[in-house]
Amino acid sequence: MDIEIIAVGGYDEVGRNMTAVRCGKEIVIFDMGLRLDQVMIHEDAEIENMHSLDLIQIRAIPDDTIMNTIEGQVKAIVCTHGHLDHIGAIPKLAHRYNAPVISTPYTTELIRQQIQGENKFEVNNKLFALKSGGKYTISPHLVIEFVRMQHSIIDAVAAVLWTPHGAVVYACDFKLDRTPVIGEPPDFARLAQIGKEGVLAVIVEAVNIDQKGRCPSERIARDLVRDTMKSFEDDRSAIIVSTFASHISRVKTIAECAHEMGRKPVLLGRSMERYSSTAEQMKLVAYPQSTSMFGNRRTVERTMRRIMKTGTEQFVPIVTGNQGEPGAVLTRIVNGETPYKINPGDKVLFSANVIPNPLNYGNRYLTEVRLRMAGARIFDRLHVSGHAYREDHYELLQLLKPQHIVPAHAALPVTAQYVEFAADLGYSTKSDLHLMQNGQRVKIH
Repeated sequence: MDIEIIAVGGYDEVGRNMTAVRCGKEIVIFDMGLRLDQVMIHEDAEIENMHSLDLIQIRAIPDDTIMNTIEGQVKAIVCTHGHLDHIGAIPKLAHRYNAPVISTPYTTELIRQQIQGENKFEVNNKLFALKSGGKYTISPHLVIEFVRMQHSIIDAVAAVLWTPHGAVVYACDFKLDRTPVIGEPPDFARLAQIGKEGVLAVIVEAVNIDQKGRCPSERIARDLVRDTMKSFEDDRSAIIVSTFASHISRVKTIAECAHEMGRKPVLLGRSMERYSSTAEQMKLVAYPQSTSMFGNRRTVERTMRRIMKTGTEQFVPIVTGNQGEPGAVLTRIVNGETPYKINPGDKVLFSANVIPNPLNYGNRYLTEVRLRMAGARIFDRLHVSGHAYREDHYELLQLLKPQHIVPAHAALPVTAQYVEFAADLGYSTKSDLHLMQNGQRVKIH
């Protein structure tokens, strides 16, 4: 059986991730992601109403037309976690393949919600929830296994495709957090065992390969947030915190700290409500009883009026908009489009880094300028990454001992840095180290 890796998307950029692995005449697809900045450039783009070909044209979703040239049948679509750059294109592309979508329980529920919001296509793929540590038999030759990982969203895994010639490990995205705020550390024992059983290839994110050392634990971010918020425990001015809506561990930290300070945590924004309410309903997180969450725009504005009337010192709004995204709650606040007003001395905390692209940098810059003009005090970098640093990658490769390495999930200059890193460990671009771009294919067996 020959085994081939096809780079569909996410190899020329951060986002719209999609990789196919062909084993003989059977194909397994990993991820179908969105590239959000490409959507934001087109201000009138309403994704749920757009055709997949138009979204491919604006480079918002993977160009999966390459799959028409691959001989074989897609047997499964596998997603390792619920970020939109990994699941956002499922409503647009999955219906083309007669295959189940396999993902962790939380990810599966997020995918179900994505599909329900789709207006253009009817997506009837079976959704199968597989817990970390579980296995799913795709065919007599192929089995998928989920290995527990940590990332900046809960219920994340590495996916292991067992073939007759060894495992193909898909590790996009992960961090080796030994002291997480929610959930257990990565399953190091199982990763080591998989390494002993034989890893044919690892397809691995390259995002932070330029960062030396290890990625700090989420507990570090928890301490940063708590230290900043608690320093204003007796302050009567407003405190607003913006973080990634999908970062449930971080939202939990902020809500708990607000509650301890005697302020009511209020989650505002459609995505903030969706991710958190789903996690709460699935009993994956417990927020303080004083927490409330609102996603509908009218309800959000009604809540803001109530906060302003009651007194901003009694609440901590936890809001979307840390990237300065158009339409997000914080963006609308600074633009004067909501009943919530920023007053001099109000504290605005950014518990998120800017996702590195020019559009985000520009939007975030505008947000901060407008906040300063209103007299707000800005606190940023209350954050740790959800992506592995260089020494984490070293540890992963030592555990798995792969025969082949395919760096992914980044633009070419970054995946090229991963190639340099792996070359220092004895791998070679002439044989077992593969620098790929979208649309390329490589045989590994």
